[in-house]
Amino acid sequence: MPEIYIVSNVKVNGEPIGSLGDGEAVWHTDMSYLAMPPKASMLYSLEIPSSGAIPSFCSMYAIYDALPIKLKERIAGLEIKHDGTYNSGGYVRQGVTPTDDPRTSPGALHPLVCTHPYTGRRMLYLGRRRNAYIGGLELAESEALLDEFWSYVDLPQFSWEHVWRVGDLVLWDNRCTMHRRDAFDATQRRIMHRTQVKGELRPA
Repeated sequence: MPEIYIVSNVKVNGEPIGSLGDGEAVWHTDMSYLAMPPKASMLYSLEIPSSGAIPSFCSMYAIYDALPIKLKERIAGLEIKHDGTYNSGGYVRQGVTPTDDPRTSPGALHPLVCTHPYTGRRMLYLGRRRNAYIGGLELAESEALLDEFWSYVDLPQFSWEHVWRVGDLVLWDNRCTMHRRDAFDATQRRIMHRTQVKGELRPA
């Protein structure tokens, strides 16, 4: 089924049966480099390692709420480029010429602060750290500001972990959360099925 994306480190006759392998370990939002990213993602577990590979989800509502008022005022109206060069496993996307200059890399510009179309709540919309760039700023200023935002992302009070069982299906709102997973033994099999719900509106 073309709507099903296989996330797996398993190989059959030397060929991978899926993508990402033991990658995708860093915080990210799915496909935010598109003009209209998916509004939700789902992950279904078929085979899981005996330990590790635990996903975490962080609330971008809570992170925005925690920012100092002066920082909120400073970033109002700014846009962030969501890099399309690399996927969440750190690999260059097919058909893309790699670059590590955030100012010239491909990707969509989205508001740095968005309002959720259903809840009306404001949230920080970061996507992923690598090659991100805040438009209109000097590169050093953009990097420093992004580093400040990302210092909040790893704080435990903003995240929740899910310990997989075979047959679990996890659904998350891709607009107001980021996710990652921790490491696992790459010699152990992991097979997940992922699909997504198309977005209806651009982030705004």
